Amino acid sequence: MARRVCVIGLDSAPPELVFDRFLSDLPNLRSLMERGVWGPLESTVPPITVPAWMSMFTGRDPGALGIYGFRNRRDHSYDGLAFASSRMVHEQAVWDVLGAAGMRSILLGIPLTYPPRPIQGLMVCDFLAPSTSVQYTYPASLADDIRRVVGEYVIDVRDFRTTDKDRLLAQVHEMTDVRFALARHLAVSEPWDLFAMVEMGPDRLHHGFWRYFDAGHPLHEPGNPYQHALRDYYRRLDEQVGSLLAVLPDDTTVMVVSDHGARRMVGGICVNDWLIREGYLSLKRAPDRVTKLAPDMVDWPRTRAWGDGGYYGRIFLNVKGREQQGAVDPDAYEALRDELSSRLRALPDERGRPIGTRTFRPQEVYAECRGIPPDLIVYFGDLDWRSVGSVGHDAVWTHENDTGPDDANHSPLGIAIVARPGQTPGSTPLASRRRDGWSICRVAPAILQELGVEPPTSMGRDGLDDAEPSSVYSEDEEAEIARRLEDLGYL
Repeated sequence: MARRVCVIGLDSAPPELVFDRFLSDLPNLRSLMERGVWGPLESTVPPITVPAWMSMFTGRDPGALGIYGFRNRRDHSYDGLAFASSRMVHEQAVWDVLGAAGMRSILLGIPLTYPPRPIQGLMVCDFLAPSTSVQYTYPASLADDIRRVVGEYVIDVRDFRTTDKDRLLAQVHEMTDVRFALARHLAVSEPWDLFAMVEMGPDRLHHGFWRYFDAGHPLHEPGNPYQHALRDYYRRLDEQVGSLLAVLPDDTTVMVVSDHGARRMVGGICVNDWLIREGYLSLKRAPDRVTKLAPDMVDWPRTRAWGDGGYYGRIFLNVKGREQQGAVDPDAYEALRDELSSRLRALPDERGRPIGTRTFRPQEVYAECRGIPPDLIVYFGDLDWRSVGSVGHDAVWTHENDTGPDDANHSPLGIAIVARPGQTPGSTPLASRRRDGWSICRVAPAILQELGVEPPTSMGRDGLDDAEPSSVYSEDEEAEIARRLEDLGYL
């Protein structure tokens, strides 16, 4: 039985890079794989940072959390959207269970921990904190210690969607170095039973630099100056992981996990322009330029469906008696949902070739649906294509992202490596230590079991309070969060 568990989260780290393409350059991660077990980790539907990390640490899927993305419908109005935050999380996380058992946790950068809530231990909030000028730690006094140890703490990369790749690369390396420096300090200076951190650097590098190393990317240029940027970053990331491992107590189980993977982005499907073309969405007037779809642009009594952009698509139906100006009879709801699902799956690329789009009905994906889920979840091209929510494009297909440069989309498989105390590299082949079939909601009960704590019934036993969503930000903070999320391509 381990006396401690350390979870090292690497946002967006894909098995194709960590377990294969870059493995020879990652001696510390490889050593953990040789000591323990490893394999792909199936993410949530959808595979995005919010809600995937909180699903990992609560053992509850997005439907049970009632959190389906960075923004969620607060009600059935057309503009009632709320940014996801810690106050939307009403399920017990592993640190809540451990705290009730008298055990102490240190949390660093875990998405959906802002604003901070009291825990038995310490908390440094995630990248949704507007800045370090607000309270982003628990207790508040921890911020002074952070400033003393690392100077200005880097919550996240700013102005992420940029053509200034040198600046972006330097910012991501700085962010990673600062986060791990703080992790080492907290791991050795404070008592803990669970230490859990999430580093966002891999995700930021994938979106900014995937085209430069992937010869199959449509925008790849052989011999470009950034062709080794991703590999070099992963080498640096592995060094930082090794530096943290070096200071951990010997009785620590180490888990290295990611919330989802990554893949090249081929293009975007302009979902609302398609809905307009096919007669599902009506505007009061055609836009004269590409513009973000706003509720006051829509002729709601003549609209049956509208969509949202991001790494995956969300389709909402305009239902009579549910939405204020509903146009779809409730009796026709399922038929329309089936029709849209079938037609979206059949949508080809601009040359008429099938792209393999997948659609999901939330009620079939989740055991329950709290809050207000989308009526359809869409993976365009099985996530080779993103969903473009703006309107006014010349065609349904685009190879220019409407929110700025972006090279990669998310993929459903992340990584998991588990190495327990006392394990040493064995003589068996590395491949024999691979495990398949792990899902993200099995991580929370696995952490508790490692520490000898019975998982609550809601988490299940497989190892490895309803409330309406509400915003917790001021108007100025909402504007700042919206700008940053648009920069990151989540909106």
